[in-house]
Amino acid sequence: MSTYANLPAPSPEQGLNRYLQEIRRFPMLEPEEEYMLAKRWVDHEDTGAAHKLVTSHLRLAAKIAMGYRGYGLPQAEVISEANVGLMQAVKRFDPEKGFRLATYAMWWIRASIQEYILRSWSLVKLGTTSAQKKLFFNLRKAKARIGALEDGDLRPENVAQIANDLGVTEDEVISMNRRLSGGDASLNAQVGSAEGDSSTQWQDWLEDEDADQATAYEEQDELTQRRALLAEAMEVLNDRERDILTERRLNDETVTLEDLSGKYDVSRERIRQIEVRAFEKLQKRMQELAKEKGMLATV
Repeated sequence: MSTYANLPAPSPEQGLNRYLQEIRRFPMLEPEEEYMLAKRWVDHEDTGAAHKLVTSHLRLAAKIAMGYRGYGLPQAEVISEANVGLMQAVKRFDPEKGFRLATYAMWWIRASIQEYILRSWSLVKLGTTSAQKKLFFNLRKAKARIGALEDGDLRPENVAQIANDLGVTEDEVISMNRRLSGGDASLNAQVGSAEGDSSTQWQDWLEDEDADQATAYEEQDELTQRRALLAEAMEVLNDRERDILTERRLNDETVTLEDLSGKYDVSRERIRQIEVRAFEKLQKRMQELAKEKGMLATV
C-alpha cells in the first residue's frame, strides 16, 4: 500500500511524546464507519478509506509496541514496525468476517514487531524452533517471576526452574540469558567470568553465514500463513470467548482469572471453562481451515 507517505512517523529527533500527541488527533471509528471504510477499500481499493483505517489505529500499534521495551532497540523503530504490521492488517482485513479491525490487526502488529526484534538480534545466534523463540520473548518475565533480576549468570536452581517452565534445555537458558544480558557487546568480549573461560567470546555465537536462505524464506512464508490462519479462525469465537482467550493465552501480559471474573461477573471457574472451550474451538477451526488449505495448523 503506497498511500502512507504522509503518515506520522516516530523518530528520535521528533521525540516519542510528540509522536504520541500527534496520533491522538486521529479519531476512533464507530463500528459502522469502520465497516463502510473497509468495504470501500476491499471493493474499490479506496486509498483514502485505507488511510483512515490505519490512522485510527495508530494508537493501538503504539500501545502494543510499548510492551516490547527492554530489548535494547530504539522505541521509534519498534513503533514503525508495529505500523508496518498495522498496514498489512488493513490490506488483508475482510469486514464481512464479523470482527473488528483491532482484533485482527493485533496479530499482524505483534508478528511484525517480533520479526523485527529477531532480525535485529540476528548477530547473535538465535534458535529457530518455537520453544527457543518462546524463550527469547519470555525469559525476562520468567526471571522476574522468580526474583532473578540481577545481571550476570543465573543460579543453577533458577536455570533449572526456567528451563522447566518454558520447555527448553538448561544450556539454552544459560546462553540466551547471556546474550540478552550482554546487549550489543563487542564480538571479542569474553562470555562468562570464570577463570579459564577466557577462550569463549561473543563471536563464538555468531550465526552461520552459510545458512540456507531458501529454508529461511520458506519458514517466513509459513509464519505468514499461520498468522492469517489464526486470524481467520478467531471468527468462530463470540466476543466474550475471543476476549477471554486473548487475555489469558495470547497477550504478552496474562490477565488473572479473578480479574476476568470481575469483568464478566461470573466465577473464576466459569472463566476457566470458557477459556478452555474457546481454545478447543479455535484449535478445531484452525485444523479445519488448515485441511482446506493444505497446511499444518498449530496453535
